[in-house]
Amino acid sequence: MADFSFADFQEAVSDCLIRHRSVLDVMTKFQEASSRVNRAVAKSVTSCGCTEVCAKRQKFPEHPEGTTLSQIKQFIDTHISGELCADCRDALENEVGRCLFYLVALCEITGVDFSEAVEREWESLRTLGVFNMS
Repeated sequence: MADFSFADFQEAVSDCLIRHRSVLDVMTKFQEASSRVNRAVAKSVTSCGCTEVCAKRQKFPEHPEGTTLSQIKQFIDTHISGELCADCRDALENEVGRCLFYLVALCEITGVDFSEAVEREWESLRTLGVFNMS
């Protein structure tokens, strides 16, 4: 995949947009694809059992003064344990790929350059770090 570029991916998506060319179609397909990503994660827990979810209140240091952000990260739990089996990983990767397809399709239809959007987000992450998503 050494020759991969977001621009090439966006062009390939554009070439495939025949049936779902309407922005309304693409928006609803993107939403459906996003739901299928969530469903793939849920099925790894409920159907397969290769992962488990044990959610509870996050525990932060009682006295955060002098605590670095990397140390605070150690206190935060993902609430998921176990690892995806090969089948669940494959299913999730397929659904993530489909979600990316419709995200890029939405960019293509609206005239947004996906690679520029990713680059802008990357710059924002580098500049703002953990404060970016607050």
